Parts: sequence; structure tokens; C-alpha cells
Amino acid sequence: MSNYFQRNKKFILHFAFWSVYASLFFYTISYARKGEPDWDRVFGDLAFHISGLMVMGYLNYFVFLPRLLRDQNVGRYLLTFTPVFIALSYFFLRGKQALLAYFLYPDTWMYSTRFAVNIITSAFFAVVCVGLLRFVEDYFELEARRKELENQQLTSELQFLRAQVNPHFLFNTLNNLYYLAVNQSTRTPEVIAKLSGMMRYMIYESNHARVPLDREIEYIENYLSLERLRLEEHVPITFEVNGTTAGVRIAPLILITFLENAFKHGISSSAEAPWITVELNVDKHECVYRVANGKLKEESKTLHDKSGIGLQNVRRRLALTYPDRHYLRITDTEERYEVVLKLDLS
Repeated sequence: MSNYFQRNKKFILHFAFWSVYASLFFYTISYARKGEPDWDRVFGDLAFHISGLMVMGYLNYFVFLPRLLRDQNVGRYLLTFTPVFIALSYFFLRGKQALLAYFLYPDTWMYSTRFAVNIITSAFFAVVCVGLLRFVEDYFELEARRKELENQQLTSELQFLRAQVNPHFLFNTLNNLYYLAVNQSTRTPEVIAKLSGMMRYMIYESNHARVPLDREIEYIENYLSLERLRLEEHVPITFEVNGTTAGVRIAPLILITFLENAFKHGISSSAEAPWITVELNVDKHECVYRVANGKLKEESKTLHDKSGIGLQNVRRRLALTYPDRHYLRITDTEERYEVVLKLDLS
């Protein structure tokens, strides 16, 4: 229904205006007066009255108003349209008088000043209202263009933000792959396959506004597998998914930044007992994602601050894709760093 209105809004606006005006005028010249209406006079007067007003209104709408909007010269507009309006109003008045004289007995009422003022006022009202419709239409068009430009900017910004892939993971994985290849490890094909799947997902599948949550989970699992390989299973990493994920869709690559941050700043050879836990709880209307990791004591207050670009990136993406439908809490203590993200999926 909204698409139909958008396609035909000009016709609907004009049709609605003339329908209301014609209905009021029809009531005024028929039922508002005493006695049984003369339907021949009523319909003849209605047809002539509406036709005359439409001629004056749309002459201004199609000829004079476009010049005013183009030149932005009100004085020139008044000098050119006023004589035309006066002339057309005079002929419109004479036509009304002749039409009513044909149906009614000679009456001084139709030649009175009051009648002339009513006719000219009606013509002025119609011209002004039809002109206002032009401004309303231009406003709608400007709003549509503004929203289109805004959507294009948001789309471009989201694509740019998604394109900012953390290079540390890629470098580490390539180094590990090189090490496996040199040692002719049997796990080399597995690593290549996982990395290929992740790159394919980042480059092609993540271009959509929403992706299946199962694909995002698969991406996270591949990421964790490659990190476990890099760390040689020396760091306890847990990943738990609770709830039904089938049919759930989410903004792509919105979760991985927090996990990358945990590996980048929570794992080090100098850490006494590094650890990372990842938990994802899903229901039909909400997704709760929690990432926690131990902190490096000697760098407890500076490490996560250095990751500001990644966090700014994901905060901006959340504001664009889940406005007023997300909650982000970051807890930073001496021993642990925890991120809790809630997304409204409704």
C-alpha cells in the first residue's frame, strides 16, 4: 500500500483536494438551499465551476510556479501571473453569470458585488491550494532524495566498516600455514580450507545486511580452530552456544571484533594463565554474546585502549544496524576483561 502511495502520491493529493472541494460546493448549491434542487442547474454549475478553477489553478501549477521555483523571483512572478489571473477571473465570472441566467429567472443577485467577490475568492483559493500542492510535492521529493542519499551514505559506511578486517589474524594464520607447509604437516589442507572458507564469507557472503546466524557461528568456530592451532592448545578456549539458531539472522561480522580483541590483548607468552571464554545465548527475540579473557598484569590498563579503532568500528556499526536495539557493556578490571552484547532480533 505504501509503495502504491509513493508511486501515485501526486495524483492522490490532487484527486483528494478536488473531491473535497467539489463535495462542499455541490452541497452548497443544492442541499444547503431551500426547496428541491434543480439538478440540471446543479450539475451544470458544478461542472463549469470546477473546470474553470482547474484551468486557473493548473495554468499556475504548470507554467508560472515552475518559473518562480527556477528563477526565485517573486516580483516577476506576481507581475506576470496577476494580469492573467485577473483576466481569467473576469471571464470565469461572466461565464458563471451567463450560466446561472440560463437556469434562473433574471436576478440582480448574480450581478452583485458580493457574488463577484465570492467567485474571485473561490478562484484565488483554488489557485493558492493547487500551488501549495506543488510545494508539498516538492517537499516529498526532497525528503525522498534526502533519505535516499542518507541510505546510500549509511550503506557505504557499513561496507567500509565491514571491509576493515583485522590484519593480525590473517598474518598469524599465514605464518602458521607457512610453518605447517615447511614441516609438511598433514593439517596444512585443513588450515587452507578453513582460511579459504573464512575469506569467502568475509568477501562475498557478508555483503548482505543480514546473514544467517549459523554462518556467523561457523565463521567464529573456524577462527577459534585456527587460533587453537597457533597457540598449540596451550590456552584454554571455550565456546558455547545455547538456544535455537535456525532461522535467526544477524548483521555480518558484528561479533568477531570482540573475539579478535580478546586474542590480541589477552594472550601472551608473558601471561601466567591466559584464558578465553565465549558464550552465545539465542532466543527468538534476543541474542546475548559474551566474551571474557584474562588480562596481562604488566599491561593491564593500556592494552585494550590500543584497540580503540576496532571498538569504535563495531560501536558505529551497532548504531547503524541496531539503532536503539542493542546494549553493550564492557567490564574492565585488573584481572579480566569482559564484553556483553545484547541484540534485539525482533
